[in-house]
Amino acid sequence: MNQMLQDPQAETSQPTQTPPPVPQDPAPDHPRFAKPQRVAFVQACWHRDVVEEARIAFVKEAEARHLNHVDVFEVPGSFEIPLHAQILAKTRRYTAIVAAGLVVDGGIYRHEFVADTVIKALMDVQLRTEVPVFSAVLTPQQFHETEVHYDFFRRHFAIKGVEVAAACAETLLGLERLRGQVAAGIV
Repeated sequence: MNQMLQDPQAETSQPTQTPPPVPQDPAPDHPRFAKPQRVAFVQACWHRDVVEEARIAFVKEAEARHLNHVDVFEVPGSFEIPLHAQILAKTRRYTAIVAAGLVVDGGIYRHEFVADTVIKALMDVQLRTEVPVFSAVLTPQQFHETEVHYDFFRRHFAIKGVEVAAACAETLLGLERLRGQVAAGIV
């Protein structure tokens, strides 16, 4: 039997080695806007517990990208989003509008019809008002009301929230530059 006997004082007199710190990626330094930006986030309440993951992730990423003014609006379902987006765009209070919803098969409408209608209407709002409109309105091929599907789509909506925040910030920065160039007669 091979046992080592150690002096307890010897153990405490030796310096403990701590592992080297794990390098972490520094937070990206996102460009700042010349003027404050205000974004409207229009969220469908159908499957709220899933869709709100997009909003939570959006707000966090938007703040990291210097979009600090986000107003949240709730509507019953995705079909109601375009009208709210249009009214909000016409106020000229918002430099961008983000829509989030989950369109699933069921009810009196086919989900493909609803999703196509919502997306086309949001594009029309954007083109009519010149206020960019972003969509995190998702239509899964299959959605079953099981915990596995709920968990999967919660994670998916969180990813989409980050992606739509990045798209929103980058578009607003691009439009800010473009409008400045147009005003200066460069473009």
